[in-house]
Amino acid sequence: MALWSGEREGPMPVVARRDGRGIRYADERSFDRDANGVLWSRAPSQPGRGTPQFGSVHSLRQRIAMAGLRCQICGGPADRTPDGVLWLIDARPGEILPDEEDTAHPPVCRPCAHRSTRVCPHLRGNHTALRVRTFFPSGVNGVLHVPAPNGPTIADSGPIAFGDARLPWVRAHQLIMRLADFAPIDLDDPRA
Repeated sequence: MALWSGEREGPMPVVARRDGRGIRYADERSFDRDANGVLWSRAPSQPGRGTPQFGSVHSLRQRIAMAGLRCQICGGPADRTPDGVLWLIDARPGEILPDEEDTAHPPVCRPCAHRSTRVCPHLRGNHTALRVRTFFPSGVNGVLHVPAPNGPTIADSGPIAFGDARLPWVRAHQLIMRLADFAPIDLDDPRA
């Protein structure tokens, strides 16, 4: 899911849609939008070309992993038991909302969960493993544009929920999943 140095995005200028109700690419193609009509960032897909840019996310691979419940590290199936799908949240248990949690990090398989909590400085000592029974796409992280006299201009970046009236003005970069009906687990417990 990490962006590789050989996959750098080129310029992605946007223009106003013809109806004036959002943004589009001047050379927009059918695959630039998802089934919900959201405009997505473009990035060439050449994993393994160059060096991994940990901390930078490849938007298409992130969306595929999230929607397909694929491990964010290896791309294989996420770990699933009758108690739910395995997610790693970069927060301590007391920092997680009790009823729901939004995340842009796809689920994980068990071997990658163990490995990443040992080697990733961001997760080491600051993570919670969850078994999640209920989850659904709730929005996107992206760049929000606003109308301006010389064409759309960037106003902000961050999460935008599905159903938000500003969504047509966003160039999305990550799919956000709402997690609900979950329970923390101990990764070292083989029964969890």
